[in-house]
Amino acid sequence: MTLKDKTQVTFYNGLTTIGGPMIEVAYHKSHVLFDLGEVYRPELGLKLADEDFQTLIKYQLIGDVPDFYDEKVTGKKINTNKWEHSAAYISHVHLDHSKALNLLSPDIPLYAGKITAQLLPALNENGDFLLPAAGHSKNYTRPIIAAEYKKPIQVGDITLEVWPSDHDAYGATGLIVRTPDKIISFTGDIRLHGYHPDWVHEYLAASKGADLFIIEGTGVSWPEEKHDENSEEFTGPNNETELTKEIVCLQKQNPKRQITFNTYLTNVERILRIISDSPRTVVLHAKRAHLLKQSLNKDVPYYYLPGESKFSDLKPELEVQYKKLLADDHEFLWQAVSDFDSLKKGGLYIHSNAEPLGDFDPAYRPFVEKIAKNKIEYQALRCSGHADENELKEIISEVQPAILAPVHTLHPELEKNPFGKRILPKRGQTITL
Repeated sequence: MTLKDKTQVTFYNGLTTIGGPMIEVAYHKSHVLFDLGEVYRPELGLKLADEDFQTLIKYQLIGDVPDFYDEKVTGKKINTNKWEHSAAYISHVHLDHSKALNLLSPDIPLYAGKITAQLLPALNENGDFLLPAAGHSKNYTRPIIAAEYKKPIQVGDITLEVWPSDHDAYGATGLIVRTPDKIISFTGDIRLHGYHPDWVHEYLAASKGADLFIIEGTGVSWPEEKHDENSEEFTGPNNETELTKEIVCLQKQNPKRQITFNTYLTNVERILRIISDSPRTVVLHAKRAHLLKQSLNKDVPYYYLPGESKFSDLKPELEVQYKKLLADDHEFLWQAVSDFDSLKKGGLYIHSNAEPLGDFDPAYRPFVEKIAKNKIEYQALRCSGHADENELKEIISEVQPAILAPVHTLHPELEKNPFGKRILPKRGQTITL
């Protein structure tokens, strides 16, 4: 057996950062890449138009991955003599896992779970979500193949299986990669306190005994805050179900008060649960309502800000006038996205993992201060999309891998593997299993 007839794994990016993992598994003349995201670094102040390929490489926002990117982007041809079979995979819609997918060569098939494949083109409708593809309009999204869950996908000598999982991105999945001699499991982003822990446990059972378990470790990234009761990172509901109940409870406790909220764009399932459980009529900004209609064919009440263009797919009878929402104090729970100084003084605003995302974003503190200045109560109701320290231990114990590789964390060294080895790969490092 030659070295090329062994399974090799190369870690190109996202090892000691929150997000941006890019990992290649190769065997003989077959290789696969996962994910295709960009590391989130708002402090750089880059605009989408500034993010050309060389800038992305310079700041290590993406990995310098050979033989996957479009030659129109890199200026380098893919070595098809070396690689006869290629494929890529996206675990979920968050930008730190998907933003660079249009940089992938158009000749290489890209797989994702069905929901992810539906959402990404809708999110990129205006060309402001994903990086642009060479030679296409800015709102182009390259073809994404909707993988059937748990059904093998053959890529030469390599087999992929896409498994439903749970994260605060709707449709998140995990991946199991099988080569002729090894099994590699990649969690994507994962947790046990979401709406579907049963899906996670099933995926972990299928991964049990993996030769290499690549796990995201966001939950151990801030050890200095672990016991800080005042840390926003560790406050709020313990799980998604409790979060929805808290939002319902706030409505019942404040029957004569304007209540507004916002959530992260891709946290679609949380929005759907809030809509289904709330005693008030939930009204979304038209752009968010359009996303639900376009990707899931779901109709919900909505409103337009003054001067906004109309969406032809939204039902006119479901529109609520903006002036009515601004005057309301009992009928609606509505999504506030701007004009916070126009809200009723004494109202309540619920920030539920919406942008700005937290203290690491320079825009966050001024945003919170603006809400307070307008005499509106600010309440952060957060539920992490990531497994915490104890959940990570449970996840690892269910898999019992021969080798553990923590990625997507500021402190990979804090992850332990009681069942075998642990490796802390360097950026660009290749290991042979």
